[in-house]
Amino acid sequence: MSAAPRRVVVVGDVVLDRELVGDVHRVAPDAPVPVVDLTGTVESPGGAGLTALLAAGPGETPVRVALVAPVADDEAGRRLVELLPGVEVVALPHAGGTRRKSRVRGNGQVLLRLDDGGPGTPGPLDAPLRARVAGLLAEADVVLVSDYGAGTTRDPVLRELLTSAAASTPVVWDPHPRGGDPVPGCALVTPNLAEARAAAGDGSLGAAEAAALVRERWAARAVCVTAGADGAFCAVAGSEVLHVPAVPAAGDPCGAGDRFAATAAVRIAATGALSPAVARAVEDASAWVARGGTSGFFARAAATGGTTAAPATAATEPLARGAESAQEVAARVRAAGGTLVATGGCFDVLHAGHVGCLEAARALGDALVVLVNSDASVARLKGPGRPVVGQVDRERVLRALSSVDAVVVFEEDDPRAALEALRPDVWAKGGDYGGAELPEAPLVRGWGGRVVLLPYLDGRSTTRILERGRA
Repeated sequence: MSAAPRRVVVVGDVVLDRELVGDVHRVAPDAPVPVVDLTGTVESPGGAGLTALLAAGPGETPVRVALVAPVADDEAGRRLVELLPGVEVVALPHAGGTRRKSRVRGNGQVLLRLDDGGPGTPGPLDAPLRARVAGLLAEADVVLVSDYGAGTTRDPVLRELLTSAAASTPVVWDPHPRGGDPVPGCALVTPNLAEARAAAGDGSLGAAEAAALVRERWAARAVCVTAGADGAFCAVAGSEVLHVPAVPAAGDPCGAGDRFAATAAVRIAATGALSPAVARAVEDASAWVARGGTSGFFARAAATGGTTAAPATAATEPLARGAESAQEVAARVRAAGGTLVATGGCFDVLHAGHVGCLEAARALGDALVVLVNSDASVARLKGPGRPVVGQVDRERVLRALSSVDAVVVFEEDDPRAALEALRPDVWAKGGDYGGAELPEAPLVRGWGGRVVLLPYLDGRSTTRILERGRA
């Protein structure tokens, strides 16, 4: 029997994000500016709207999400609601037109951002609307406040309702410098380092010190300061500061705070445990950055011809761990006239045989890219019960090895498509093939690459390790 969905109520300010995408081939004759030939427009909910969309999934925990936010009664406001499928929108009165952020992107580069609409502050709540919001908060498993500084968190009626909710329901509060302070009793407040320093009034504080200071100032049960590549520092009442390191991820950090807060809230709703929720939130934020942040979200939407895209989470997406992607590693090595090496396999239950092969492969050139079978691919190749270790964890372990420069996860049963995209100079494989040619060997030789077989460490294999464990 599946678990009953958790109830998540998001409260905050919403924005309609618009991406005007096109190509640039010339400069305008009347001004020194690029001319963008538009090829499409992609729209997505921003602010608390994006947070609600991220909380709604997909993910491990089934959730029902309601969004309480000022929404203008205009075309852009109605479009915002359309872009939130599966989210119950409780529209509060909205001052002014819908707030919009429009980015003009040419050849993949943002050239200009236009902001209009607002101010977006909530208007007076009549008695029926107030009762409806109070009822939603009362039935929530977690309340997530997504503050974007438009005034929602300063509204006295909403603050009263949120203060009451915090006494009995976990409230996760993602603050903003222009917003209201978190109400007392929040289960978790998630400022970034700049926001925490501003709240503490000291721009020189470290993340751990800032977390401890603002936790007392805000009377919160926990404050988790996110510090980018340095991870998160979580101050909890009656405990030492918890440091959750982040996996390095190259990419756009825009929207990572929304991803962090949404994951933390959903995990708290599911388990009630703070530390695992924060750890998972850090992982998901790294995955979000690695996939290009909000810009990556827009790009995936444009690529599929839609207006929204499925959000990245560590549960469903392999993390791009490390400073460079496989293509970036390849470009760097080729620019320097070096040799790019690739190897591949399942790497399920990493053992000494794997490590020896990876070190030998890396010694053949100037960088090593590892092609890893996805979970579905391993299951087809190895049978029931495999893999023992999921692809996200397998990728993370491989990236931690000094011999590995980048990792690519592929879905097919053999690596030929991934090899075609990468085109390494050397394809190295470990194991005894008894004189049989590798299926991918002709492909590699087709672009002038060479194939190298590496010695296999006798007695080391995942299958034998698992057999010994069962025995």
